[in-house]
Amino acid sequence: MSILTGKARLAGITGWPVSHSRSPRLHGFWIERHGIDAAYVPLPIAPDDFPAAIRGLMLAGFAGVNVTIPHKLAAFAICDTVDESAERAGAVNLLIFEDGRITGCNTDGLGFLGNLRAHGVNPSAGPALVLGAGGGARAIVAVLLQLGIPVTIANRTREKAEELAALLPGLNVIDWDDRDRALPGQSLLVNCTSLGMGNNPPLEIDLDRATPGLAVADIVYVPMETPLLAAASARGFRVVGGLGMLMHQAVPAFQAWFGIVPVVDDELIRFVASDLVPA
Repeated sequence: MSILTGKARLAGITGWPVSHSRSPRLHGFWIERHGIDAAYVPLPIAPDDFPAAIRGLMLAGFAGVNVTIPHKLAAFAICDTVDESAERAGAVNLLIFEDGRITGCNTDGLGFLGNLRAHGVNPSAGPALVLGAGGGARAIVAVLLQLGIPVTIANRTREKAEELAALLPGLNVIDWDDRDRALPGQSLLVNCTSLGMGNNPPLEIDLDRATPGLAVADIVYVPMETPLLAAASARGFRVVGGLGMLMHQAVPAFQAWFGIVPVVDDELIRFVASDLVPA
């Protein structure tokens, strides 16, 4: 177990709530593996307190923080500068504090692509159907469009999907009830909704309409195998769970704060997965 000194580097994750996050376990594993004088802690911050709390963390000497629901838009607004990934996504999940300034990044898109590739899925293989229009969906759609992939999106509230399309030219919007009819010809299906997570109802979509060779990704990782992934696997489709996205999006954050590029490997996956509640 690492022993902190007065020179320890500090980082963490903020959300409201944040107790569900596996990021402290993930970053803690890397800190221990590399023997770094550092700590990564959960930081529950209420929305009204977010701007003051973030500036307080910076003044207290933190290297930065990850940002999760519901703070990703507020984090974007508080930044002095944002990188291209955050600009495209319109949201921030990584804050870096340096010389009294706050830089914002969004690593969700890169984490998503890294997770696809780790599962043998080529993200550039063809058209994608994305379900949901929240912060995760926005980052994923942005990075897929940047690769030149045709992307169609459906959200339970169409207006939210239309707002996203106005910000990301080239995005095709369909009604939620048309998601089954949009499946034929798609190479990738991505669930960015909370359907299938925990006690939420499962995502309903007729996978029998899908084109052979479809890859199915779910950004949910509790449970690790959602009903969508189980149904896709039963039909012989390649499936990509959400836990890997969590891990791959964390790599650039760890590098930015602690100066080491960590590795996502089987040992890490087993360690983080062992803390997940079975479905």
